[in-house]
Amino acid sequence: MSILLLGATSDIGTQLLDLLAPGEDVVLAARNPEAIPEPKRARSSHRIAFEATDLASHRQVVEEAERLAGPITTAIVAFGILGDQTRAESDEAHAVEIATVDYTAQISMLTVLADTMISGRIIAFSSIAGWRARRANYVYGSTKAGLDAFCQGLADRLHGSELELYIARPGFVIGSMTEGMSPAPLSVRPRDVAEAIVDRLGKPGTIWIPRRLAVLAAVMRVVPRPIWRHMPR
Repeated sequence: MSILLLGATSDIGTQLLDLLAPGEDVVLAARNPEAIPEPKRARSSHRIAFEATDLASHRQVVEEAERLAGPITTAIVAFGILGDQTRAESDEAHAVEIATVDYTAQISMLTVLADTMISGRIIAFSSIAGWRARRANYVYGSTKAGLDAFCQGLADRLHGSELELYIARPGFVIGSMTEGMSPAPLSVRPRDVAEAIVDRLGKPGTIWIPRRLAVLAAVMRVVPRPIWRHMPR
């Protein structure tokens, strides 16, 4: 049995692994394996190269992880990019890059994991940004909206099986991805997200982080569009 962290340099993934890794065999996958921090108290750890946009390699990455550490019982799909909204509005290649990493590659890897894993848990990451797309970050937000919908369907598919899907839906996360940006209301830190997920293990489904973010989300749905289009990130 092992833990596979895809996106092993991510803030949230690293914090979540810190809570789950003690005594476990761990496989850490990232574009640059040399930059992956050493997990704490893991029984064993292995590093492998993983390029999210190389969709054809996804199944081989999972197979390699199982060869190194045995059957995967926890898979954390933590890779992703925020991208540059302003650039994406005029650079179609960058818009497609964001969509590929944050949506297409996600559903590819989630499909492979759901097909490969016999039991255990998969942890995926949605975002409040996907709840209702905003003018300030609609490219990134649209990918999270699509990923969230995919995960809801996948969760229904897996219902009743021995494989659980957890869908973390945090608000603004203060970390390396958002460095230099002003925090939004109900902002959280990577450790907060990791702890909220661990607290919910055993109860698969969607996890609002923090919980009261669900109330803000309900309000977001009814804000008139003339006002909504001027909302900040």
